Amino acid sequence: MNAMLEKIKTHPMLAKLQSNPYLGRVFRPGPIRTMSGFAAGGILLFLIAPVVLSQFRLELLGKYLAFAIVASGIGLAWGRGGLLTLGQGVFFGIGAYAMAMHLKLSQTPDGQLPDFMQLYGEVDRLPAWWEPFRYSWFAIPAIIIVPAAIAYLLGAMIFRRGVRGAYFAILSQALAAALAIFIVGQQGTTGGTNGLTNLNNFFGYDLDDPVNRRMVYFIIAGVLLAVIAITRQLMFSRYGELLVATRDAYQRVRFLGYNPARVLSVAFAVSAAMAGLGGAAFVSIVGAINPASIDVVPSIAFIIGVAVGGRSTLLGPVLGAVGVAWFGTAASEAYPDSWQYIQGGMFILVVAFLPGGLATLPAAFRAIKGKWDDRKPPGAPSLSGAVQEASA
Repeated sequence: MNAMLEKIKTHPMLAKLQSNPYLGRVFRPGPIRTMSGFAAGGILLFLIAPVVLSQFRLELLGKYLAFAIVASGIGLAWGRGGLLTLGQGVFFGIGAYAMAMHLKLSQTPDGQLPDFMQLYGEVDRLPAWWEPFRYSWFAIPAIIIVPAAIAYLLGAMIFRRGVRGAYFAILSQALAAALAIFIVGQQGTTGGTNGLTNLNNFFGYDLDDPVNRRMVYFIIAGVLLAVIAITRQLMFSRYGELLVATRDAYQRVRFLGYNPARVLSVAFAVSAAMAGLGGAAFVSIVGAINPASIDVVPSIAFIIGVAVGGRSTLLGPVLGAVGVAWFGTAASEAYPDSWQYIQGGMFILVVAFLPGGLATLPAAFRAIKGKWDDRKPPGAPSLSGAVQEASA
């Protein structure tokens, strides 16, 4: 094995690649590496996944990507701003119900009520607040603007009074529970516990056709890449630096002349807008939404995915959300009676041994390797050499 590794390391083709100045730019921080990463993500989502996965698995991946859109916003607010948002189900639900209301009205004949309103019989005409969602030019902006506006107003009131940390987390979680209770109580206009279901029309396209469902997946994948690009721009901009400074030195930022409450409110609003987009994507691929999908438990599930992936990185929350959702599905299929214990155990292990998430695994390995090499006696092999000898 060692001889083979040495042969690969000394191969002239590898040396030629390493000395290539253009190839070296791909692995150095900068715009070329960024574009290469987005290109790789596009190839994976748009070319490889549709070929490798079945229609059912591809739609599951689309649902996971919707969760990843929400997780990207949480990574910005929590990882960079220190805002533990346990109530993203509120904004996820607003975006989901806004999209569901539009899709429900688009498949309802003119002059008739949606099917669930006819079933419950609590209203005899369409409520006034439903009417604007008949039009796509209103519903689509509302998916983003309404959650962002609500989050900004809440943030301006909360952060101005110095409410942060655990108090903010508890307050945001209470909002998610309150929204779910409110929706359940308005059965005649929101569908109650059943929610809005049987959404088989997507802007004029029949979702019973697998081709159209695949088109919806492609749209969600494109939205996710756009959200990642926006998040990256915010993280590495001057605002991103100010957000980190507000997290680490709140009072010092205030003394420098900035308004830290406004800085945090903007981060909260952006994360809410992304959660609304994720909710709309979820409805588009699943074809239904109910209060159980926006309650406290889903909100905590978003946080778990971000924590497992690594909240302080760009791709950590995205990969963590997709990975945790996929792991939950795979575990439930293999162990239907105990999959929740397995999933909980995985979360405990990651938090206990990798507090920064799986994204910090390479850095943790490099730190262990450095300590090993510093403490090794003279003549002893390095950690990588020991691993190679063990594998041989």
